[in-house]
Amino acid sequence: MIGHIIGNVLGQGTKVKGHVVLMERNVLDFNDFGATVVNSIQDFLGQQVSLQLVSATAGDSTKFFWVVSDVELKFETCADNGNRGLVGELAYLEPPLIPILPTVIAGEIKFGVTFHVKEGEGIPGAVIVKNRHLAEFFLKSITIEDFPGKGRIHFDCNSWVYNVTKYTYDRVFFANDTYLPKDTPGPLRPYREEELQHLRGDDVSRQLEEWDRVYNYAYYNDLGNPDLISGLRRPVLGGSDKYPYPRRGKTARSPTKTDPESESRLFSLDMNIYVPRDERFGHLKMSDFLGYTIKAVAKSLLPVLQAVFDKTPNTFDSYEDVLKLHEGGLPLPDIPQVQALIQALPLEMLKSILTPATGQRSFLKFPMPLIIHNDKWIWKTDEEFAREMLAGVNPVVIEKLKEFPPTSNLDPTLFGEQNSTITAEHIEKNLDGLTAEQALNGSRLFIINYHDTLMPYLSRINSTSSKVYATRTLLFLRDDDSLKPIAIELSLPHPEGEQHGAVSTVYTPADSGVEAAIWQLAKGFVAVNDYGVHQLISHWLRTHAVMEPFVISTNRHLSALHPINKLLVPHYRDTMNINALARQALINAGGIIEFSVFPSKYAMELSSVIYKSWNFADQSLPADLLKRGMAVEDPSSPTKLQLVIKDYPYAVDGLAIWSEIESWVTEYCSIYYPNDSIIRNDAELQSWWKEAVEVGHGDLKNKPWWPKLNSLPELVHICSTIIWIASAMHAAVNFGQYPYGGYLPNRPSLSRQFMPEVGTADYELLKTNPDKVFLKTITGQLQAILEISVIEILSTHASDELYLGQRASEEWTNNGEALNALKRFGSKLKEVEKRIAELNKNKSLKNRGGSVKLDYELLSPYSKQGLTAKGIPNSISI
Repeated sequence: MIGHIIGNVLGQGTKVKGHVVLMERNVLDFNDFGATVVNSIQDFLGQQVSLQLVSATAGDSTKFFWVVSDVELKFETCADNGNRGLVGELAYLEPPLIPILPTVIAGEIKFGVTFHVKEGEGIPGAVIVKNRHLAEFFLKSITIEDFPGKGRIHFDCNSWVYNVTKYTYDRVFFANDTYLPKDTPGPLRPYREEELQHLRGDDVSRQLEEWDRVYNYAYYNDLGNPDLISGLRRPVLGGSDKYPYPRRGKTARSPTKTDPESESRLFSLDMNIYVPRDERFGHLKMSDFLGYTIKAVAKSLLPVLQAVFDKTPNTFDSYEDVLKLHEGGLPLPDIPQVQALIQALPLEMLKSILTPATGQRSFLKFPMPLIIHNDKWIWKTDEEFAREMLAGVNPVVIEKLKEFPPTSNLDPTLFGEQNSTITAEHIEKNLDGLTAEQALNGSRLFIINYHDTLMPYLSRINSTSSKVYATRTLLFLRDDDSLKPIAIELSLPHPEGEQHGAVSTVYTPADSGVEAAIWQLAKGFVAVNDYGVHQLISHWLRTHAVMEPFVISTNRHLSALHPINKLLVPHYRDTMNINALARQALINAGGIIEFSVFPSKYAMELSSVIYKSWNFADQSLPADLLKRGMAVEDPSSPTKLQLVIKDYPYAVDGLAIWSEIESWVTEYCSIYYPNDSIIRNDAELQSWWKEAVEVGHGDLKNKPWWPKLNSLPELVHICSTIIWIASAMHAAVNFGQYPYGGYLPNRPSLSRQFMPEVGTADYELLKTNPDKVFLKTITGQLQAILEISVIEILSTHASDELYLGQRASEEWTNNGEALNALKRFGSKLKEVEKRIAELNKNKSLKNRGGSVKLDYELLSPYSKQGLTAKGIPNSISI
């Protein structure tokens, strides 16, 4: 009766049909973070989920509501509503528009919805969504097919929506319009501003929960666990001159009892570390799998490995023993820990580590790494050792040698004489007839220089079980554009104190006898340096860690309506999530990195010291190549650069990718910023960059190299650099980890003893069994297996990966110019992909595949799922 009266008074208005796409909670164990699983689509029907359209064209100066009694229906009014967009009637989800098929993974469900729109409510620009069900759901999109006077209106939501009791505000989603702040329709402005306030959460001081949507900053003060063991205390990274660091996402857990400056940690196997829920983006992201695989390793696999290796020395006896990891797995011993392992693995995906092998069960059979796929021994050659400096997993370190002998920048008052002891006599026999001076002046000498990076920490690192040198490696550029190593310098601090300088030994190539074995060991010590610096600096610091402040600042200051938000957000997908998992299980005190990579407990502290010299202006590929002397400026070149080594696969392919990124960003930004004054007067944009610099990277905020944000070229450079770091740079240093490092001897993560000295048993063993000495020196079995387990996952593309030039939705914006620009970007990347394939067929380019026949494809834009050694995802999602 009352409903009939209300209908007559209000009028039915216009019925507008639409559809809503939700995704249920994933029912797979590794992605279930403990919340309720939605069991039936019926749970969403009735009045469990409501939607209300918010007008972008009609403001509401008065807030009113209806009061209904048995005898009358009347208005009640309240205070001025600030011309906020009119809010329409409640609408509810209707039964799904297509049949639901049973699947292993809960997928998308498309519900119908009918909006009742009254005259005068105008065109909607936002929608309020309320969830009254106990379980959260992932709201992918809302679409109105034919709104009167407008046509199709699409809301690209991509957000988890929790029960209304979890929020103190309405969940508002904007249509896929794009507005600069000054152009925002008046009725939407309050919603735009309030949404950013909610995301900043500056008034939230309690510990953050999974449904919170707070993006704020914190120091890296949660790596240590001093309350558990005093030896797990770690310095706070960030907020000091001694230990500067990029900021991480705020979690607001309570401080530890023994150190008020450190934040308490979750239990070691708890992966529910807070990140804003929408940063756990997809329902099948490999980062979630990584977290639970790490949990399985820590909880179940580690005791098995320890039990196995308690019965044998923690050393591979031969290269054949190493190969067993890839050809048949290790024999599965009949011990109680094995049954515990089997019981602890809930998924068939994880149970794949248990494999049948010729009549008996075995475990830990890893895929065959590409480095040994065609030849088991090519990795040992000088040719492949040098080629990987240009086309391996860490091609971002090599520099052109600027002076000979190499010099040090370490303070001589603290570290004494640290200049290189390599002489012309050491190298001239391998310079193809040139003198050292001629080779230097002819740009034929290059260096991999870890001396200054490691020497200040070497005494402390070597006080642990690691036994490491600081290395310098000189390489010579041959006429065919390939490199060969010509000298390796291994240095240690003076035994009487660091202030007395370095004690160094220089090794040169040899191909027979003990000298050849020693040369192989020298290359092994370089590989250990390279592995650690790659993992901690090239990979973690220069991509994962430096990106997180930009993720946070973007969400705090750039509305979903802002064009730069739409440009950058795809390049942030899952980055905070994977970084949080890393803090919990990889880079934490006593974690996998400290256990299996040579800097041990000093790993993150060392990365903090290196961050002091990090420079945003050097992160674009052209600037990086110029700084390292690997290119010179050439205005006549399409890339404005000329490479010093023409066959430098990372640089060749990278410059092609960089050029297309820069062109795309230029075209996109020009749509919204036709002149520089609009950039200068864009309050959201200026706040975003100011906070990213002054807070997110606050320890470096006074550096003069930070670009200003006053012009279109500056905006393009900033955004292109962020996209480059998140996509191509990360791909180059990440997805080759298993193809190159899955075979332990090629990229050992630590060394356990120094170079054998004359007269020792190991020196004598070099004469008869040099392989045994090499394997005794590098990573032990237990650490190797844990490290290989992790890098296999890190190198794997997920099935729902989004690659450069791709978007999760084709309707990410309704701006036709922007959509067409993205299509052109994708087409250009396809052309780059073809060009890379053609280069790899050119046999005269020896560095692209080498004798190992492993083509350089790490910067080929696209890939299928799995271990492919190719593909550039949009973001740092693993």
